[in-house]
Amino acid sequence: MLLPLLLRPPLCHAQASGLFTGCVRMLHCGAPQGLRFQAEKFLQRRRPHRLHARGRSRRSQNQEEEWRSRNKTVLTYIAAAGVGMIGLAYATVPLYRLYCQATGLGGTAVAGHDTEQVATMTPVKERVIKVTFNADTHASMQWNFRPQQTEIFVVPGETALAFYRAKNPTDKPIIGISTYNVVPFDAGQYFNKIQCFCFEEQRLNPHEEVDMPVFFYIDPEFDSDPRMARVDTITLSYTFFEAKEGQKLPLPGYSYN
Repeated sequence: MLLPLLLRPPLCHAQASGLFTGCVRMLHCGAPQGLRFQAEKFLQRRRPHRLHARGRSRRSQNQEEEWRSRNKTVLTYIAAAGVGMIGLAYATVPLYRLYCQATGLGGTAVAGHDTEQVATMTPVKERVIKVTFNADTHASMQWNFRPQQTEIFVVPGETALAFYRAKNPTDKPIIGISTYNVVPFDAGQYFNKIQCFCFEEQRLNPHEEVDMPVFFYIDPEFDSDPRMARVDTITLSYTFFEAKEGQKLPLPGYSYN
């Protein structure tokens, strides 16, 4: 009676489950020996399939856990890279500005000076350079800002002093901050400022007017640089912006629309 069932085409899950249950009952209920033998053979055939299904299920779970772990690792790296790029973006402008001040890149006058060099440098008397001065304000800045002199003549290795004047004509206090550059740009590396008002906030009360000094010198090496052989005029330009939260100052040597 069981043999025809075993020889039938593959059964669906529900049919196979019923047949499996019937075979178990035969083994436990004292069925004839022939039927019990056929039932045992059927159960032996079914058991490996069930064990194989369990093994596949465990492997599938292990793979899912491994994939989840890998995805978490990838997401962690992506998040760290994103945070690093945001931090680098915020640090780029001040770092670039410091680099420009140290090297004179983009027409930026070199910040700071060597006191010993200033005291011992030898002026190049035969090389006279005209330094002109320019003053600008941003469209949103309400100050009046201008140089006290239009030009002065200096020689490399000699210190010089110039003045700018700023006035707040409004009825409210305004805080300003300035940027600067030197033209031609290549001369910026030789233009050294000992004292100036750049990159520092300046507060002017209503109708207040102040003089702002610029103490500088041109490095004597200017005269020995072949690129400077035909340069006899240098222009120092300052631009004032109103200091506001989130205000970004332009990088030296570059113009912003």
